[in-house]
Amino acid sequence: MSDTVSYRPKTGEIPVAPGVYRFRDSANRILYVGKAKNLRARLSNYFAPLSSLHERTRRMVTTAASVEWTVVGSEFEALQLEFSWIKEFNPPFNVQFRDDKSYPFLAITLADDVPRVLITRNRSIPGARYFGPYTKVWAIRETLDLLLKVFPMRSCSDSVYRRAEQSGRPCLLGEIGKCAAPCVGRISKEDHKSIALDYASFMAGNDSTFIAELSDRMAAASAQLDYESAAKYRDQLSAIETVLSKNTIVLPETVDADLFGIAHDELAAAVQLFSVRGGRIRGVRSWVVDKELDLPEAELVETVVANAYTVGSGRRGDTGGDLVPPRLVVVPTLPADAAELERLLSELRIEHDRPGKVTMRVARRGDLAQLSETVTKNAQSALASYKTHRTADFVARSQALSDIQDALGMAEAPLRMECFDVSHLGGTNIVASMVVFEDGLPRKDLYRRFSIPDSTDDTESIFQTVSRRLARLEDPEPPPAEDGAARPRFAYRPNLLIVDGGQPQVEAARRAMRDAGVDTSGPGSIALCGIAKRLEEIWSPDTDYPVILPRNSDALFLFQRIRDEAHRFAISFQRQKRKSDLNSILSDIPGLGPARVRALLRHFGSVKRVREAGPEEIAAVKGIGPALAETVHGRLGQPNSAAP
Repeated sequence: MSDTVSYRPKTGEIPVAPGVYRFRDSANRILYVGKAKNLRARLSNYFAPLSSLHERTRRMVTTAASVEWTVVGSEFEALQLEFSWIKEFNPPFNVQFRDDKSYPFLAITLADDVPRVLITRNRSIPGARYFGPYTKVWAIRETLDLLLKVFPMRSCSDSVYRRAEQSGRPCLLGEIGKCAAPCVGRISKEDHKSIALDYASFMAGNDSTFIAELSDRMAAASAQLDYESAAKYRDQLSAIETVLSKNTIVLPETVDADLFGIAHDELAAAVQLFSVRGGRIRGVRSWVVDKELDLPEAELVETVVANAYTVGSGRRGDTGGDLVPPRLVVVPTLPADAAELERLLSELRIEHDRPGKVTMRVARRGDLAQLSETVTKNAQSALASYKTHRTADFVARSQALSDIQDALGMAEAPLRMECFDVSHLGGTNIVASMVVFEDGLPRKDLYRRFSIPDSTDDTESIFQTVSRRLARLEDPEPPPAEDGAARPRFAYRPNLLIVDGGQPQVEAARRAMRDAGVDTSGPGSIALCGIAKRLEEIWSPDTDYPVILPRNSDALFLFQRIRDEAHRFAISFQRQKRKSDLNSILSDIPGLGPARVRALLRHFGSVKRVREAGPEEIAAVKGIGPALAETVHGRLGQPNSAAP
């Protein structure tokens, strides 16, 4: 018996985000549905050595043939989606859900004279507003407890409420501020009902209104030096941010829609489709297609949507039936001939005895827009997973390295490749990156970053970066150190240097290699090329025409992967430098320590806004007095004047 199952995904393919996962057997039947706050951490438990797994878990993972996952916005959304799919597909290994027991809801009894919030399984309370259901009762209890800090409404039973009325003393929740205590007249019944309505509105998803109001109240209280009230509003904001985000998984029961998410680059596109029926997600499907042409997103949407619903395309829903377009199709971008595509989809509905016009649109706001973001996030995750999986495939890597060798006329395959990219912001904070791929796989422990103090343009930056790297290029077989330690890994000779750019960047790198005495051809040489982003052309030195690789070739895919990785690494370093630079501008002002710099940036958001502010506005920041505000204003200068 092997240590684990053969379908185990690579650890790097699994996102570190909340979501729901599904195990399927060879017949595509769903065996198990689960949710996780961190998908990577949770799924890793299933792929431990089989001998260490519980007997039932081992039986499930060995029966399954594949695993898939869907990323959502929060753990509470994962709870909702897990519940929907378990009730929909009744997976055989989800034994805790196989009975028909009811699940808890959060209810607000708005019809009562003094409304109450409670957790209940009873769906027949007259005039109550329900939220849920929730698969874990502890989750909704935690939600209720935290939100009572923001909406201090009654949560006690009728007997406890009557006892408090008779004694004139509130219960413990009233004493600690988690109830406004209408039982003893601290608040009128009308005001208490207003709190209950706000609570219901917040649970329905109208959270932005309350967050904005609380932020305004906190700012006003702070300006009036009422720090006790400001602290209370701060704690309420913290409770809101901690406990609950808008629930985008459960929509109104009247919503029937298909939501498409597309993530694409020059070579491939990942498509994610959420099928919402009766307000709940009933199916999730995804596929990846190779692109022969670099289509704009609008044309890609047209192709994807038409193929998804074409009869005989072989795409079927999770329940096994052919996919029938609903009346609403949500896409990231409307194609140019959206009207004709709507007519085609409407005719497909008629063919399946489902009359009704199909409408395509882009979700701009509300619940559908939130869910569209989740669909797009899943598509982006699928594209990243596809790239990682394709690059990690040994046969594909070997073919890619062989094709690169042939395309560049190299004597041997480029087993070690180093790629360089430059990043800056308007000519400031210039940085460069070097990423290393060995045997077609990234070696992140060997990445390097370069700060470039001064440069005239990108070609000069490339020249400086490559020169600095080649200065550390030692003899191919240097003797070991006196203590027997291995040679520095930075000194390993690459087979191929790649720069992000076209002919000018390649020539700059070639000049650096010539100055360093490194050949680009012959025994012991290092090959050089550049990849131009617009048409994905491969440029070699001393040539007038680029090498054009087939768009679906593994070689071009590997070139693109290493170029994108170098770009990502450079951008991340440039952002760090920019953030450090912003702090240093303020730190140079006498009297501003780290705490006051953080306070200024937190209050104004940027150095530019601090520069635009007057002394009175700066003095309003906590810890900044009038004298220091004058110093800050004087050192930064007016917006239209030159900064010192």
